[in-house]
Amino acid sequence: MSLPEADKKKLLTRMRRAEGQLRAIARMIEDDTPCADTLVQVSAIQGALGKIGELILAEHIESCVADAFKHGDETQRQQTIDDLMDVFSRYGAR
Repeated sequence: MSLPEADKKKLLTRMRRAEGQLRAIARMIEDDTPCADTLVQVSAIQGALGKIGELILAEHIESCVADAFKHGDETQRQQTIDDLMDVFSRYGAR
């Protein structure tokens, strides 16, 4: 994956924030924080990871998929479609 530097910086910032949230959840479990409070944080990190995935997926479509359709032969285009469908099935299953 070759992201533009500005996008890479945004994604890494989001990842660091998600890492912090994950560590906070571990502390909440260790400290016997009420389940409802912990679940709120679990939901927050799921949302953060979902957004990270959306951004990476959009970049993949805008660069890799578009490139395969512009410059690839029929086999490459079909492989790109198959790969994209696989990504959608895995990503959408969450």
